[in-house]
Amino acid sequence: MANTISSIPTLDLNDGTSVPIVGYGTGTAWFKASGDTGINHELIESIKTATKLGYHHLDGAEVYQTEEELGQAIKESGVSREKLIVTTKVITNVADIPQAINTSLKKLQFDYVDLYLIHAPYFAKTKKELQAAWAAMEQVKASGKARSIGVSNFLQSDLETILETAKVVPSVNQIEFHPYLQHGNLVPYQESKGIKTVSYGGLTPATRAQGGPLDPLLSSLATKYAVSQTEILLRWIIDRGCVAITTSGKESRLSSYLRTFTFKLTPQEIDEISKVGEQKHYRAFWREKLADDDRS
Repeated sequence: MANTISSIPTLDLNDGTSVPIVGYGTGTAWFKASGDTGINHELIESIKTATKLGYHHLDGAEVYQTEEELGQAIKESGVSREKLIVTTKVITNVADIPQAINTSLKKLQFDYVDLYLIHAPYFAKTKKELQAAWAAMEQVKASGKARSIGVSNFLQSDLETILETAKVVPSVNQIEFHPYLQHGNLVPYQESKGIKTVSYGGLTPATRAQGGPLDPLLSSLATKYAVSQTEILLRWIIDRGCVAITTSGKESRLSSYLRTFTFKLTPQEIDEISKVGEQKHYRAFWREKLADDDRS
């Protein structure tokens, strides 16, 4: 662990960038329907609340259509840009990544982002397409418009493809990651290459997939540490060496998530959550691309 940004500890990426290990996401519930171009003032206020509480890692994407709100909230938050880690992702305009980053920066009202990610690999019909997109990401990093570059929703085979020709190793792979979706060897493989795992959907066992084999264990641990089951899940992600992206429109819930830093799970508890979690497979996102029985 590196020093702290605000009260949230940080993790060092392979290029020296330090990112807070819990971030606030502007997707999921905030995701806009196609054609919705209005400004969501509720989201702006929620982001400002998050920064007030100490969430200085803010996660967005062009496809969420919330970059304007993210930029405006940061402008109104009073938190200096240098204290923030801001992520955005490209997929809609992945055919022209240099232009896509310019469009995102204009919406965000920034000169650069801290993390710029290819949102998913599914646009690529060939290995060369994926490799060309990564080369374009490397150009964005070289231009200074992104401090760090990475990917999202990549499987090991996708990472292997871009690493064949990459001059810059991705800093992160942001994936749905929780005890019911541990991805087999993917996370250890990423670690062996210096690629950090960023988790989204990490609270799924306690939200979308209740009634599974983890319920009694999560309940027991929540009682032991005087926290909620969601904080146990966040702690499991962090204790696995990963970064967790989560979200909520409720200040009380965002505040409660910070109790994650008041305790640590024992190695035995981490292993037990992992082992029990493997008894159930549940994918909340990208089901149309990845069959639900695909453990990758």
